[in-house]
Amino acid sequence: MFYGQGESIVLQRDVEAIRVPDGAPVQLNKDEIVTIYQALGGSYTVLTEDGTMARISASDADALGKEPPSITGLKEGTDPETVKHNVWEVLKTIYDPEIPVNIVDLGLVYHVRVTPVAEGEGEAEGNRVEIVMTLTAPGCGMGPVIQQDVEMAVRNLPGVKRVNVEVVFDPPWSRDMMSESARLQLGMM
Repeated sequence: MFYGQGESIVLQRDVEAIRVPDGAPVQLNKDEIVTIYQALGGSYTVLTEDGTMARISASDADALGKEPPSITGLKEGTDPETVKHNVWEVLKTIYDPEIPVNIVDLGLVYHVRVTPVAEGEGEAEGNRVEIVMTLTAPGCGMGPVIQQDVEMAVRNLPGVKRVNVEVVFDPPWSRDMMSESARLQLGMM
């Protein structure tokens, strides 16, 4: 089932990707034909002609001839409340490469805490962001990739100086944690 356009594309340059579902690095070569399986949150899950599924990051969208999308809904400001709002907005742009629902609606994010960095910590003014999240399965090979996506996306927000993303498995994730819209989208209602 294709969640993107099912569009076949000739890669415009070599690109490092991540094989799904095990998270291993894979090289996709210029002029290789890939079919977009899922295009959500700026990253692309593609299928190669040999059946390999791989995830191409938003920063490499140009290899597909695409532009990374801009994030809407962000507020201006660096106070903790504004930063917390922006963290939740950016988390809604991160997707599991195999599931067409963002990690917030999947119920993977348990907690976001934003606190100002203390003055004596030797850093410029800003905020520390702590995120507690889980994965759909403890052995998920894409877990470290999703965690890194979260860290990088949050770190790039204005007013963020430190980011800590903790992946926990207690409580374990269940389908009951998904939002109603996610369950509807996946046909689970």
